[in-house]
Amino acid sequence: MGKRIYLVRHCKAEGQNVEAKLTEEGIHQAKVLVDFFSEIKIDRMITSPFTRAIESILPLSKERGIPIEIDKRLSERILSTENLVDWQEKLKDSFDDLDICYHGGESSREAMNRGMEVIDDLIKSDQENTLITTHGNLMALLLKSVDPSFGFNEWKKLSNPDIYLLEPDISSIKRLWN
Repeated sequence: MGKRIYLVRHCKAEGQNVEAKLTEEGIHQAKVLVDFFSEIKIDRMITSPFTRAIESILPLSKERGIPIEIDKRLSERILSTENLVDWQEKLKDSFDDLDICYHGGESSREAMNRGMEVIDDLIKSDQENTLITTHGNLMALLLKSVDPSFGFNEWKKLSNPDIYLLEPDISSIKRLWN
């Protein structure tokens, strides 16, 4: 069957900072994720250290008795440390030119590479079915690494939460969340 990596974008949160918690709606969505994965085998759970990512998968972790592993490589990409009024245009440009880097931020390529380190580690691991919880920009870049046509417009269509299945053995990505 091959490796199956479930990429989960966190549920709705109160903000973008590291400590932002889930909203009431986000807390409900995290419970819905438990039902969503009820028939899906999960061997391992790895998440970004951001509070909203951890809270998104905590109910499923408790339900399954699978410990959550924290991996800072799954943290959201920092586009810039400056407040960019045209941040969406800058983000769009960064999908087209993976090496653009704005003040205090990291390029798409840098973020993609650190995220793909996690994927590469999972490919080499014994576990077949792993769930990763991360953030929209990094998730989009991971999907782009498998399907280069995945870009800014696809990022804009991501929801909170969102779920994609990555099957690295066959270089396949498939959206599972409706």
